Amino acid sequence: MTSEEVLALYEATGGLQRGHFLLSSGLHSDVYLQSALVLQHPTHAETLCRELAKPFKGDGVQVVLAPAIGGILVAHEVARALGARAVFTEREDGVMRLRRGFAIRPGERCLVVEDVITTGGSTREVIKVAEEAKGALVGVGALIDRSGGTATFPVKKNALATLSVPTYKPEDCPLCKTGAPAVKPGSRTMPKG
Repeated sequence: MTSEEVLALYEATGGLQRGHFLLSSGLHSDVYLQSALVLQHPTHAETLCRELAKPFKGDGVQVVLAPAIGGILVAHEVARALGARAVFTEREDGVMRLRRGFAIRPGERCLVVEDVITTGGSTREVIKVAEEAKGALVGVGALIDRSGGTATFPVKKNALATLSVPTYKPEDCPLCKTGAPAVKPGSRTMPKG
């Protein structure tokens, strides 16, 4: 799939939205990517994640990790494509952790995936979980990298589409200065900015 095809699929399913948004990172933007609207269709989820898995086919991935909630379906479908396990992390007392009996064995080959990378913060938190468990990190994947490629990691990274979308601190947001309220359509509750 080309980057254009991925973005067209997001547009067709309503997953690419325009307005004034409060992102889970706390930043503001005029573009929001709601992957759940794309991934609710199993055929789309399978197609996108099979493509995302391709560059990691020869890396011996044993477990695919993602942050809850947005990355759960991505991890599951990428793991299916790679013949690996899928686990997810959750925040507990503000810290990303493996819960629900999930574990990573020392040396287990880990791939961290996301639906959308903005700053890379959540991805780095999941990488830390894998490293603390002594897993062997082999790569990072995302359906969309909205950092314009600036979010970097110490391993191979693959994104199906890369966007360079401006983000703003709430105090610097030109959309806020117009009086337009910021909408938080994602899964995490954030304070108003």
